[in-house]
Amino acid sequence: MSPPEKKARNAGYTLYYWPGIPGRGEYIRLAFEYAGIPYTENLNPETLESTIHDASKVGHPPHFAPPMLELPSGHTISQTPAILNHIAPKLGLAGALGSKLATGEGLTEEEREKAEEERSAVNQLVLTALDVNNEAHDVHHPIASSKYYEEQKEAALERAADFRASRIPKFLAHFENVLTTNPATADGERTYLIGKQTTTADLVLFHVMDGLLFAFPKRMAAVNKSKEYDHVFKLHKRVARENGIKEYIASGRRQKFSMGLFRHYKELDGDE
Repeated sequence: MSPPEKKARNAGYTLYYWPGIPGRGEYIRLAFEYAGIPYTENLNPETLESTIHDASKVGHPPHFAPPMLELPSGHTISQTPAILNHIAPKLGLAGALGSKLATGEGLTEEEREKAEEERSAVNQLVLTALDVNNEAHDVHHPIASSKYYEEQKEAALERAADFRASRIPKFLAHFENVLTTNPATADGERTYLIGKQTTTADLVLFHVMDGLLFAFPKRMAAVNKSKEYDHVFKLHKRVARENGIKEYIASGRRQKFSMGLFRHYKELDGDE
């Protein structure tokens, strides 16, 4: 049996994704922007899929779909939550303890266990927030991603009504509960999901909220007015003001929502 291929080390991180939309790649960009870690992007639509599917180019295993992140080691990984879980400790975004796993130095066995638990708690919340992302996409493409919205508009209208009435409040109520029961912020600002520092979970929820505000402005205005999810909206405002994120937003490099995962169709929105 031949030894596994050794990938050449490179100068940093490279994100492979589609051009023109924030998409799932945006969650990864936000992590690097917040941490102030340089990264480059490969956004060539003509070679994207042929590259990530080719094990001779990206190593084993090849990848199903972007985003794909090439690491400084030359190794590549895909799936948004897997990428975020991998880079979170390295970027200081896995919690106070979880981020210590980046080196692991000086950790006792008990501390390492707690650090792994915190990292997993962050990843758990990332996955839940990405569930919202996926459901928001399925509002305008409820039958098949391969079909145009106009081909499934009737089903989208029905799906949107349920998403607005039940799914948005259910997800926001969950994150409100997470924020208001965080023991680390009992005496302070309850705008952190885990501990008292920003994690990938905060960044993902921030972008999901941005997406919902874009796609369902009437519905989100109504739920905001209800004051039932104040801490979730405050988290969104806090992250927007954070160093790294505010500069990213002001730079104009952050791609605007359009025809990607989060889409605004007037007929799919409503204040209920």
